[in-house]
Amino acid sequence: MYRKIIEPRVSETDGVGHINNTTLPVWLEAARNPIFKLFTPDDSFKNWRMIILHTSIDYKSQIYFGTEVIVYTWVKRIGKSSLELYEEIHQSDTLCARGTAIYVNFNQKEKKAEPIPSRIREQLEEHLYYSEEGK
Repeated sequence: MYRKIIEPRVSETDGVGHINNTTLPVWLEAARNPIFKLFTPDDSFKNWRMIILHTSIDYKSQIYFGTEVIVYTWVKRIGKSSLELYEEIHQSDTLCARGTAIYVNFNQKEKKAEPIPSRIREQLEEHLYYSEEGK
């Protein structure tokens, strides 16, 4: 699993006193940076490979300013050219949100999906998610 600590900012807090729900997708994406780096080591958008196909978030509990948040990212499934991520956001040992994201390895020049290289696949497999039922 990948792990990222985020310190909520005042600007992310809404009028009700909790972190606005529009902030969570940004945090989840920030936690995916190590995965993006596998596909595009130079971080160049000219060479960018990861194209998002789908994302979903289930909001479970409110998140507040003043206490750090931990974002966990696992690889749930690796297909031929795509991968599905499973993500959770925790604050003070409480699951606050969980979601999924599906990306495809896309060649911008050729305008088509390409198989995930074996060297990347091997690194992704180190972060596979196993549910309690799957253990």
